[in-house]
Amino acid sequence: MGLAPRTLRRLRVPQLRLAGVSREFAGSDFDYMNLLILGRGKTGSLVAEVGRERRHTVGIVGAADNRACAALTPEKLKAVDVVIDFTTPQAALENVPACIRAGKKVVIGTTGWYSELARIREMVLKSDTALLYATNFSIGVNLFFDIARSAAAAINFQYHGQVFERHHAHKKDAPSGTALAIRNVIREATGEELEIISFREGEVVGMHEVVFESPNDTIYLCHDANSRRGFAEGAVRAAEWLAARKGFFDFRDVWREV
Repeated sequence: MGLAPRTLRRLRVPQLRLAGVSREFAGSDFDYMNLLILGRGKTGSLVAEVGRERRHTVGIVGAADNRACAALTPEKLKAVDVVIDFTTPQAALENVPACIRAGKKVVIGTTGWYSELARIREMVLKSDTALLYATNFSIGVNLFFDIARSAAAAINFQYHGQVFERHHAHKKDAPSGTALAIRNVIREATGEELEIISFREGEVVGMHEVVFESPNDTIYLCHDANSRRGFAEGAVRAAEWLAARKGFFDFRDVWREV
């Protein structure tokens, strides 16, 4: 059954925006840290900005400064508390082992490397450090995972489901890590493997939609990112959470604690 994606139409609704809240009044219990951001792209640069707003000391390294992980030696990482990676799948698979060998904690927001997840997990667990990864660091997206899990019950009532995702033309991986995570959530709940349809165009930040259709009605679930700031704030909060821990973590399991 073919479905017409609502992703072709962007709906604008009134929003409530909260003014910035200083850390003294935000209920946070972390210490200020030295963060190193890997990746000078739009998201990496915004992560650095958010980190400074939250009064951390922030360094940022681009690809030109980190050939063969030259910026990730134990000596150069000595003063760093947490490394945050927003690079490419290929670069991340070099960066993360280098950080682990240096005994540093890593937050990884890069997607598209999950075929090596078991190997990286084993490295982390054998080391005396920690890693936290996410298909998406947005709190809204992680809420959306829970909504999709609940709505997956529709499959048991003869609904047909599909996942649609749309991103900017420069995104390297398709389907997106978030779309794959949505499909996994629904598969875990129902045993059904939904089709994912991907769009790559313009400068779309990220839109994900789950559609369940029956002869009687259609259910649309949609998360539409208006900016990358939600990803950046989630990544910095993840680093703050990880600073006091050791082990291997998926943001989906811990986002309520950050």
